[in-house]
Amino acid sequence: MDIKTASALRRLRLVSAPEAVSFLLLLVCSVLKRTTDFNAVPVMGYVHAFLFVLYAIFWADAWNRTKWPLKTAALYFVLSVLPTGGFFAERKLRRETEDAVDAAIASRARQEQDGVAKA
Repeated sequence: MDIKTASALRRLRLVSAPEAVSFLLLLVCSVLKRTTDFNAVPVMGYVHAFLFVLYAIFWADAWNRTKWPLKTAALYFVLSVLPTGGFFAERKLRRETEDAVDAAIASRARQEQDGVAKA
């Protein structure tokens, strides 16, 4: 995995949890608006919209760079529209990134070992 692909996955991972939190807060604000005089929906709506747009942009970039199959890309997008899906996306992306880094380290170690063996 090259550095640009790793960066794209990291950006997507870093925005997924805040996007999920903003979605949950927006739902709470919606309930409070209807049950009390408290109305924070306009503010939380803008915050959530901003984070969702960031998620969508980072998702498209990650999909383009990683060449995910359509099923994987669709999963990450569907997770963004579920109230707690961003938390699952963050966890899955962290595992995917760690596995890719481990594979890159192992590949580099094999290349170095092959270079030493040839010398």
